[in-house]
Order: sequence, then C-alpha cells, then structure tokens
Amino acid sequence: MAIAGVSPPRSRLLGDSPYGSAEILGWLVYEHGIEPHVTVFDKSARPDGTFSRDDFTYDHVGDVYYCPGGKMLTTTGTRVNDDATLLYRASKHDCAGCALKPRCCPNSPARKVPRSIHEGARDMARVIARSSDGQVSRRLRKKVEMLFAHLKRILKLDRLRLRGPTGARDDFLLAATAQNLRKLAKLIPVPSLKPA
Repeated sequence: MAIAGVSPPRSRLLGDSPYGSAEILGWLVYEHGIEPHVTVFDKSARPDGTFSRDDFTYDHVGDVYYCPGGKMLTTTGTRVNDDATLLYRASKHDCAGCALKPRCCPNSPARKVPRSIHEGARDMARVIARSSDGQVSRRLRKKVEMLFAHLKRILKLDRLRLRGPTGARDDFLLAATAQNLRKLAKLIPVPSLKPA
C-alpha cells in the first residue's frame, strides 16, 4: 500500500478499533513500518448535519484542504491539542459569501478542520480496510477473536489468576492448552455401539 510520505511497511498488524487511534497508527506506520489492518477509530462525523472532515478534500502535495465549495483551507503549522493536531482554516471572506455556509459553519465566521499529525497513517489504514487484503484480514481476525471469546466465556479466562508477566504467560498457556485439548477431543471419532 503506498501513501504519500510513508515508506512501504515490512509487516502487518491485525486489530480492532482500540488499536485504531491516531497515535497508535502513527507509531505502527512511521516508527516500525507495520502495515495497519486495523479499524480506524474516528469521531469526525458531526451530529448536527453540517459537513464533516470527510466532506473536505485533502491535497497531500500542497498540504491544504478544499471545502465542498472549492475554497482552500490552510494551516499555519502550529500544533494544538497536546501537540498532535493541526488546524486548517478557511478565510472569513470566502465563508461569508458562500452558499454552503449554513451546512458548513452556521455558528462561526469561518470553518476550521482539524487534522492529526498521524493522519497519513490513518489514511493508510482506511485504504487497506477497503482493499481485498483488508477483507481477508477481517476474516482472519474474526477467527482469532472467536478463540479469545471462547477462552473468556467457556474456559472462564475472564481474569488472570497468577501474578506477574510469567504468571500471566503460564495462565494463558494453560488455558490455550485446555482449549486445544478440547478441539483434539472433538476430532477423535466416537466408536459406535453394536448390539450384543
């Protein structure tokens, strides 16, 4: 998967949405070169019916957003929100005369669009999710998740009983061994009883 500014990953990670935060995806892609087959944790949809961030088009080359009306939103490069987000702002002049203002920014003079500094990694995860590789990964992850659900519900591994990292490893190893023995027992054919 090729995304602008991101080197090709060496391996992949399958995971669900708790692994899909911007910081974790950035850490996976930028620092370790891991391809994220992860559902992106995204709260950019707006409940009031106004345009969300997905309605704006990002230009990677120019590092600008374009609104649905075709106007440009630029950033000063100053990071906000724990030094992890850039704000892209439209000009008040552009927003004042726009016919889409009631659907874009009805309560403010100009629109602002936040973009995480890890958005490239999030974009990569979104592209992967729509690809055939992403669909295969979802099926594979489902198989693993079913095994964990079985461990928790049927074998009662809802909490670890041994302390420390080695205790946790031993606890999990015993539960996984019991799970595998149950599977093996189902593979053994049951002898049919013959009448005497």
